[in-house]
Amino acid sequence: MGLLSLLEVASMPNIQVLLICLLGAFLSTDRCNILPPHARTSLNKIVFSVFTPCLMFANLSKTVTFQDIISWWFMPLNIGFTFFFGAVLGWMIVRILKPKPYLEGLIVASAATGNLGNLLLIIIPAICGEPGNPFGEREACTSRGLSYASFSMALGGFYIWTYCYHLVKTSSLKFKEGEEFGSEEVLKAPDQASNLTIRLLGEDDVLPSSLPSTKSIKEIESQDQAVPILEKEEKATIWAKIRHIFVGISKELMEPPTLGAIIGFIFGAVTWLRHLVVGESAPFRVVQDSVKLLGDGTIPSTTLILGANLTRGLRTYRVKPMEIVALIVVRYIALPAIGIAVVKAANALGFLPPDPMYQFVLMVQYTLPPAMSIGIMTQLFDVGQEECSVIMFWTYSAAALALAVWYAVFMWILSP
Repeated sequence: MGLLSLLEVASMPNIQVLLICLLGAFLSTDRCNILPPHARTSLNKIVFSVFTPCLMFANLSKTVTFQDIISWWFMPLNIGFTFFFGAVLGWMIVRILKPKPYLEGLIVASAATGNLGNLLLIIIPAICGEPGNPFGEREACTSRGLSYASFSMALGGFYIWTYCYHLVKTSSLKFKEGEEFGSEEVLKAPDQASNLTIRLLGEDDVLPSSLPSTKSIKEIESQDQAVPILEKEEKATIWAKIRHIFVGISKELMEPPTLGAIIGFIFGAVTWLRHLVVGESAPFRVVQDSVKLLGDGTIPSTTLILGANLTRGLRTYRVKPMEIVALIVVRYIALPAIGIAVVKAANALGFLPPDPMYQFVLMVQYTLPPAMSIGIMTQLFDVGQEECSVIMFWTYSAAALALAVWYAVFMWILSP
């Protein structure tokens, strides 16, 4: 399979994403005005509350069995490695380039999160159909590859809607708290007026305010007595912070996408529940079909929203070019090299089955562009939507060549 063929295979899904983005950009223009800001917000809420949970449930309940969890145990760990190494490199970008505070969570999430689902579902059948691939006959290769890709998509969604959702949410809340603090400072007009009076009249002309009052003397005398109380308050604050973290995690686990993933895991792993909704003879097969139909709307809806935000993002362009270049280097140079080392080490230690397609999927998980689900999060919290669209546009544009080169490298490594 030549480099040109690989380039064509790698380009197709990215071109599809970019075409749908361009359609979303056109729908948001004043001439068309089908996707104005309020429509994008409403559509995003539907994607978050309905489409994404259905996508998680449909994929997990159909592709994950208890036997798969046992035999493919390294895949969840491998996806965890992609998030860990990507997050470390993302925080390095933040520390070095110092982006705007509200973009920190977006940059780290983009570095840590790959599109672990739909791109693999498109790419694998094309690669298996090429003569000379190292993965065996077309039908068997496609069947195995799609099973691995579906499992990867479901697991990736679980990671995305826990870790990355927390990143974007925390970053947006800090930004909004900063905005509120700034507005409170503006409202403190009397204090600013008094400071201005002091500067105009001079310190000697103003009534002396430095004389200690009875109240201030009492406060000074009570400082020594307050030390034990402060220590108790600090201990209480530590426990309050720990409790706050656990409460926050539990709330995020109850968000619709994560809840859909949890229920999907349960239905997939428990045989009798699985047989209720999955399979031609399942009595409630219509439920699975309906859920899948809703879940299929996730990717096009998300891509349209990203494209609609892109028009404003390209005009304002608040993302520094170096931040985009750094993300491209992380996603398409640093992480793939780390992925090869991790998968080869795991195979040498006997952790992986001998199927080369399984190892190929594990390596590809380090190479994919950022997950489009990040766009849902930024739209949901109303922070960084345009910047997210710009990041997605350039990373997906660069993905075609990068993926083709790495696919060739991976298949050369896995060839007998």
